[in-house]
Amino acid sequence: MEDIRINEELQRQKLFTADVAEIMKVRAINGTPKALVRTYGCQQNVADGEKIKGMLAEMGFDFTEEESEADFILFNTCAVREHAEDRVFGNVGALKNIKRKHPSVLIAVCGCMMEQEHVAERIKKSFPFVNIVFGTHVIHKLPEMMYTAIVDSKRVFVRGHETKEIVENLPIRRDGKSRAWVTVMYGCDNFCSYCIVPYVRGREKSRKSEDIIREVKGLVADGYKEITLLGQNVNSYGKGLEEDINFAELLRRLDAIEGDFRIRFMTSHPKDATHELFDVIANSRHIPHYIHLPCQCGNDRVLKEMNRHYDRAKYLSLIEYAKSIMPDLSLTSDIIVGFPGETYEEFKDTLTLIEEVKFTSLFTFIFSPRVGTKGAKMPDPIPAEEKSKWFQELLAVQERIAAERCASMVGSKERVLVEERNPKNGLLSSRTGSSIIIEFPGEDNLIGEFAEVEVTEARNWILRGQQVSR
Repeated sequence: MEDIRINEELQRQKLFTADVAEIMKVRAINGTPKALVRTYGCQQNVADGEKIKGMLAEMGFDFTEEESEADFILFNTCAVREHAEDRVFGNVGALKNIKRKHPSVLIAVCGCMMEQEHVAERIKKSFPFVNIVFGTHVIHKLPEMMYTAIVDSKRVFVRGHETKEIVENLPIRRDGKSRAWVTVMYGCDNFCSYCIVPYVRGREKSRKSEDIIREVKGLVADGYKEITLLGQNVNSYGKGLEEDINFAELLRRLDAIEGDFRIRFMTSHPKDATHELFDVIANSRHIPHYIHLPCQCGNDRVLKEMNRHYDRAKYLSLIEYAKSIMPDLSLTSDIIVGFPGETYEEFKDTLTLIEEVKFTSLFTFIFSPRVGTKGAKMPDPIPAEEKSKWFQELLAVQERIAAERCASMVGSKERVLVEERNPKNGLLSSRTGSSIIIEFPGEDNLIGEFAEVEVTEARNWILRGQQVSR
């Protein structure tokens, strides 16, 4: 019944799509309408941005990176870090001059930031030239929102409206030809005390495995070489579905697909990571021995305050098992420095954890309070200058570990996916299954393909090499 209702809604949106396409033929500044879509934040935002571009393409839009050429400008926002919010406000404010010069230009702001009441109100009051504001749950209604803004000359604000259903079969205009993002689940139920995601993305809901498998098969048939499965916590996949399936089983089914490709996934929560998951990776054909497993901190008291539901010993036991069955395992992680109330002695526990695990790389952040989270209300006596010193100390430790790992790889042969040409040095930039960058000389026809490279030089966390003759 719900599938029927969703299909009816999508058919309704197609009518608006056709109407907007006709209107924009006349309304466009220079003939063919052009859209600028700028995405901030995580890979899930990137995946959302690709769906937005897919709908715009169906409405007849070409795409541009020049604001002065655009008939429709959309900022797809992120709420995870404070500086990301500040950047969005600054960039939206700068569009005032574009709107003054071309009053017909439609301006939209969407994404996680817009699910925060105080942010949406600021947009409403301080940026009256913004025509459309919408949240994370109503992307599929973009054609209707654009039609209303154009025909009725009304500002459109659509937020919330979360449902248990997932809207499938939206058009997607992917940004690349070799790497693709596939969302397997939405939302988060964990409510870590520093994180705004459950409030802006909603509760966990999983896509049906048949829909995911169909999408991945299509991507493999289209020649995509690297497919990354997305979810705020992929290890919770399967919750709420009628079928009896978990994330490890989903990986098994995807790994059974024939073709020359590799599968990645993120993000994986330690509290739900299992030996079964690691066993699947160890025995797979298409999944590299690489796991992004955010620990956030190495101190038990701070982890408890973060509401992470595991301790240091549990995290290290997971790593020990994973390495026992995958000696070549590459691990990356997220680290937050200066969580409210964290002392320097507690911070040093994070340093010792990093030394023990020896991560390939880290995504590191100084704590950023998010309005609406428990962490934003906690006493935070450590000054920013002190936290910055800790942060630099952490970076120095990780840079040494990464340099040692890279140096140990000199002389090895690695299968890489060639991603692009580095404009600064003219070398091809590629990535190993363990997510380490190797640069090497080669022809443009290698871009988007797998290649065999011998590592000849280690340069801190980037390697140099030569292609191995076929």
